[in-house]
Amino acid sequence: MLNWAKNAVGLSEPIYGPSAIQTVAEQAKETPYTETTKDDLAWEVMDSTNVESKTFYLTSDDGHIGLAQVIYSNVMGIRTTAQFSAKIYSKEPGKPHLWASDNVSNFSFSADKQSFKADGCSMELSEDGKSYTIRSSVNKQAVVDLKFTQTAPGFVVGKNGTSNFGTDPQKPWGRMKHAFWPRCQVEGSIITQQGPVDFKGRGMVSHALQGMKPHFAAVKWNFANFQSPSYSAIIMEFTTPKSYGETSVVVGGIATENAILVAGGSPSLKAEHSEVKGDPDNDWPEPSAVAFTWTGKSQDGKDVTAKLEGSILPRTDRVDVMGELPKFVKQIVAGAAGAKPYIYQYTPKLTLKVNVDGEEKEEEGQLFMEATFIS
Repeated sequence: MLNWAKNAVGLSEPIYGPSAIQTVAEQAKETPYTETTKDDLAWEVMDSTNVESKTFYLTSDDGHIGLAQVIYSNVMGIRTTAQFSAKIYSKEPGKPHLWASDNVSNFSFSADKQSFKADGCSMELSEDGKSYTIRSSVNKQAVVDLKFTQTAPGFVVGKNGTSNFGTDPQKPWGRMKHAFWPRCQVEGSIITQQGPVDFKGRGMVSHALQGMKPHFAAVKWNFANFQSPSYSAIIMEFTTPKSYGETSVVVGGIATENAILVAGGSPSLKAEHSEVKGDPDNDWPEPSAVAFTWTGKSQDGKDVTAKLEGSILPRTDRVDVMGELPKFVKQIVAGAAGAKPYIYQYTPKLTLKVNVDGEEKEEEGQLFMEATFIS
């Protein structure tokens, strides 16, 4: 979400109230989720202000955690940029993480909008729509060559994964969309200055579209990606500004090796900071423990409840988003009401408890979690 602020043009909005957002959770009451087809994965490449991204989250068999990401952004139809980023979290406390993020040149999308390429960088969807190949030699600190192959179906919450913003539901002026591949097999590596890091293991893919000025859409986010031998559990929550009634929207689901176990939206899914320690360097209520809950029905009609909770300390990283932005953007963002965005990142081992029709299972796995505060 680092590029949200590049679209911070226009600083505040009137109070429209919660009726001015038609959340995807409303769709989910009738249709909890829809499995994605190849067409659902296409880049939208909107010609108005938006940020669109595909993020590939990595959990390797030998304990490495990382990500690769392509972000496309458009400011008011005047300026478009694309950025490729890669991150590998250090396994040793005190040792710096590897972070490589570069604007890319001569970028384009395939005719079917499924694939992206730029100088020294590509992200291609296979013919069958079941695997992505991501390659980048843009930054010599992190030369990326990865392949993500679905083992469970992809999904969107509701019918189309989209929350609409606007006082007239027929003519929304903004939208927020998420699609997920919750459980993938990963092969390949990221070559660093210290040598290659093998990312053979599991992965998750998130395709996100913020079809409006991002600081108008959300003031805070929670994101969780849990991977264990038998389960992949995903949750994404955003909370709107006061202009849309400080509405919380939660989407997510749990996959097994070859199926979606449960998926849906709030209130069936919950993301809570069960303990807050606060950040003494600023006023943000940094969490120290979390509780994520999924409830719903399996495909064969069984009741499913799952919970992931516990301490997330110590913090793995804190990203000062302003520190990552070009100077001209900082000046715009600083004017946005109280915007001082930080992303807090955590990588604890936690245990997922899954109950299917009264039969309970527990399994330890690796959590990657982000708490983002914008304004």
